[in-house]
Amino acid sequence: MSEQKQQFNTRLAKINNTYAPMIERQLTGNGIDMDDYSKQCVVNAITSINQALDQKGIDWTDPQLDQNNLTEILLNVASLKLNAAASPREVYFQTRNVKVKGVDGNGNSIDVWKKQIEMGIEGDGNDAILSRFGRNVDRVSQIWLVREEDEFTYPTFTGLEMQPPKWTPTGKGKVIRVVYPIIKTDQTVEYHISEREDVIRNLIAHINNNLMNETFGIAESRFKATAKQKKEIAAKKSEVLNKVKDMSLDEALDDPETQKHISPAWKDPQSRESMIIRKMRNNVAKKIPKDFSNSFVSMQYEKTTDETYKQVKQEIEDNANQEFIDVEPIEGEEHSQTTEPELEEKEPEPEPQSEPQQESKRQKEYDLFEQSQEQKTDDGNPF
Repeated sequence: MSEQKQQFNTRLAKINNTYAPMIERQLTGNGIDMDDYSKQCVVNAITSINQALDQKGIDWTDPQLDQNNLTEILLNVASLKLNAAASPREVYFQTRNVKVKGVDGNGNSIDVWKKQIEMGIEGDGNDAILSRFGRNVDRVSQIWLVREEDEFTYPTFTGLEMQPPKWTPTGKGKVIRVVYPIIKTDQTVEYHISEREDVIRNLIAHINNNLMNETFGIAESRFKATAKQKKEIAAKKSEVLNKVKDMSLDEALDDPETQKHISPAWKDPQSRESMIIRKMRNNVAKKIPKDFSNSFVSMQYEKTTDETYKQVKQEIEDNANQEFIDVEPIEGEEHSQTTEPELEEKEPEPEPQSEPQQESKRQKEYDLFEQSQEQKTDDGNPF
């Protein structure tokens, strides 16, 4: 037993020795000093990623594991200083199969499935980023979790003068809003508030993501759907999302039809309220301006947290170079159209280009001149 533990520690130490210096070199190359806390974050991230890979039976040297993605994840952790060993958690990792472009033995472009590590920032991770990179933020004070039966008065403004909010907690009812008192570097205090009902937008984004591979029984899979079937699937998705838009948050989470497209963490009683509170906290922390003092760190933050960026990137990957084409069926050939496989679209082959006549004429004159010069050379008189 002790021998197995020793082998495991040795293997993990080798992984740390492989990745940690590489991450430090890349950060230094981008003008970022990697302090001791960043190094500790990388080591903790490697340990957490190792656990996620072990659960799936994937080795670090697995040829299907996307090493570029792995390096990028560790760069994100080091630059944003997210600690995977913190409690409550600041960041989590999970594996995901994704389709990427590859090249076969003949140099042709093919689709290849790769295993990638996906990083997600937990609620306290956003608080850590806010405390560390918030513009003119001195510190984040204790947050307020305002419940249904609490006494709460919103802040009021008279010109530049603000009357702070008032809160008398009772501890009864659901959490309906979150208040972040932010103490700025000039010791003024700002109060940022997030409401429970605003989480409906997060839920809609979550459902939209879960509907990515949903076909509603119209097609075997979204990859095998015809143009007509894709239109029908898109209409069904819009119907589901429009229905949720007209509901309150709790109505949507309690609706049996909508629950089919919601993950357990959102709808299970033991985790539902925690998820809603986490989303409210994220909504506050994300909208407070940050100053990363380095464009590389800023870019890593946008990639990690900007849902719009992720959705646009996913839309481009899914729909790039695709277009629905309606083809009118030819009378008497309906049966053959439904049974024959779809023809793949091919780019029109370029027509062979003939050389301009003027060029040909010049080439002919040049050839005659060359022949005459060769004849003179053969006669021994080059002039």
